Amino acid sequence: MGWYSPRSNNGFTLIELVVAMAILGVLASMVLPLCEVTVKRNKELELRRSLQTIREAIDHYKDDFERARSDKKIIVNVDDSGYPPTLDDLVSGVEWGGLYPYPKKYLRRIPVDPFDSNRKGWGLRSYVDEPGSTFWGGQDVYDVYCQSKAEALDGSRYQDW
Repeated sequence: MGWYSPRSNNGFTLIELVVAMAILGVLASMVLPLCEVTVKRNKELELRRSLQTIREAIDHYKDDFERARSDKKIIVNVDDSGYPPTLDDLVSGVEWGGLYPYPKKYLRRIPVDPFDSNRKGWGLRSYVDEPGSTFWGGQDVYDVYCQSKAEALDGSRYQDW
């Protein structure tokens, strides 16, 4: 019968365990970057959605301003652009001189910038500001942008969206 022992070998050897752990480590190191990209992609989708929501609310505000002005329901100053003075006006509601039977609200809340880690808020541009300006003139809110200087997955900067 020689060297064979009837004893059962049900466990793993040390080498098998080391090899299995090495394979798991390689797989984990491959999955981690994919998870990071997925998280960044989700934040980018949220940023696009938030920008679109705010910009649509600004456009609806402008449309209502023009309707109320053309129906002579409100008194307009010469220098009124028709855009909201602040983002908060989109949430608090605006009385359009009887155009609606209630103060019209355009947003339930101001969406959060997912890349705003410093809590600076949205960057604002007024109607008279240059298109790429990062300084808000303060007259009205014509556009919003992300203040993050980071680069997106497609190579563009979030500020330029």
